[in-house]
Amino acid sequence: MSQATTDYRLEGDNSIYAQADGKVVPVVTRAGEEDTNTAQSGDCIRVSGVSIQHTPATKIWFGQVSNVPGYRSLPHHHGEAETGGYVLRGHGRIYFGENYSEFIDMKAGDWVFVPPFMPHVEANMSVTEELVWLTARTPENLVVNLDDVPDETLADYRRA
Repeated sequence: MSQATTDYRLEGDNSIYAQADGKVVPVVTRAGEEDTNTAQSGDCIRVSGVSIQHTPATKIWFGQVSNVPGYRSLPHHHGEAETGGYVLRGHGRIYFGENYSEFIDMKAGDWVFVPPFMPHVEANMSVTEELVWLTARTPENLVVNLDDVPDETLADYRRA
């Protein structure tokens, strides 16, 4: 039985990430120092932990997204960005499709992928619990807000 080996690339130019002294080091965003000046969508709050706004990152946005009980985002899409999410707590729903008539529910421990240019609405389906998830997006936190729709358009959605 042969054992597989992994070759790691040890060369490459990462000098664009260098600090003023020329050193390339990991960058930590401390709790409470996250960037809140990020694109928002209605009642969906995005807080950046890793992004071009406050780290040397140029090809990823990684942050926490939340909706207070009974609130939702505006209809929107993320342009060319691929989006991945992980639900930390709560009951979320993503509405999509014609007139946002289709939906997928998510709960703590679920992962979601939203393709580029897909119009959708992110909703907190609970009127008592916060919905919180982690989101990674490449190349950046692109948010294109679309015309809003009445709450009644969204199956089973209700505000707090």
